[in-house]
Amino acid sequence: MRERFWERFTLDELSVEEWEALCDGCGQCCLLKVEDEDSGDVAVLNVACELLDIGSCRCGDYANRFAKVPDCTQLTPERVDDFRWLPKSCAYRRVHEGRKLARWHPLICGDPQRVHRKGISVASFAVSQRDVPEDELDEHIIAILPIDS
Repeated sequence: MRERFWERFTLDELSVEEWEALCDGCGQCCLLKVEDEDSGDVAVLNVACELLDIGSCRCGDYANRFAKVPDCTQLTPERVDDFRWLPKSCAYRRVHEGRKLARWHPLICGDPQRVHRKGISVASFAVSQRDVPEDELDEHIIAILPIDS
């Protein structure tokens, strides 16, 4: 990877390896979300995709995620604006907005566990989709994000 690529290149100029390295490992992308069709607001649940290894906040089958989870959506440089619910801490969002990476980001601090110790990741509160009946999902809403169109 190129030295400090996140500061020197736009998201669409990154190699696949650099793009993947930009992920901070928080797991917030993998929390289930429900969009209100009328308002566009997004309800975020503490329920993680069935493939997320909650302890590590990494996909348990990243290579096959789209085949196994049809609702899985892929964040790409062209689609960052479509993922309006990305947290302000997200490295993809930060770079897209011209901001620096957080000091706890693994590319900055060299420690991939710091995201968990700082409480940024979902490891301390997420539950697996496998453990939550579909009719109980609304009981797991942890935030309503107003989304401006």
